[in-house]
Amino acid sequence: MKVLMVCLGNICRSPVAEGILRHKAQVHGLDIEVDSVGTGNWHVGQAPDIRSQKVAKSNGIDISSLRGRHVSKADFSNFDLILAMDNANYKDLLKLASTPAEQAKVKLILDYAYPNQQLDVPDPYFGSESGFDSMFVLLDEAIEKLVEELKG
Repeated sequence: MKVLMVCLGNICRSPVAEGILRHKAQVHGLDIEVDSVGTGNWHVGQAPDIRSQKVAKSNGIDISSLRGRHVSKADFSNFDLILAMDNANYKDLLKLASTPAEQAKVKLILDYAYPNQQLDVPDPYFGSESGFDSMFVLLDEAIEKLVEELKG
């Protein structure tokens, strides 16, 4: 299983989601490849926001080696599941997908914890550190449900 996490800039939400899923996959012995990207290209090659690194590290996850990447058409064939952090990124991904099969791979990450509610993981970039803490809690909850489903 190959999972792609997607947010706007690939420096806050999606690298944290990538780190959480990698960690949980290792803990549960799941064979999952994880990557993250942004729908925007402003932070290509950059490390995750220091506040994202800090909240991940405080939860036992090191994401400091990750680097921002821009989503590509190839991602739709390279990944089995593409998880958007919010509805804006979800819609952008659906537009980028070439086929209905590619569109079917795109889901909102919080649908795992809150089915059919179409909730966003709020972007903490312009806020305080508490927004990063809240983001981590939401992502951890959703990814735990995803892992339960994958363990099936």
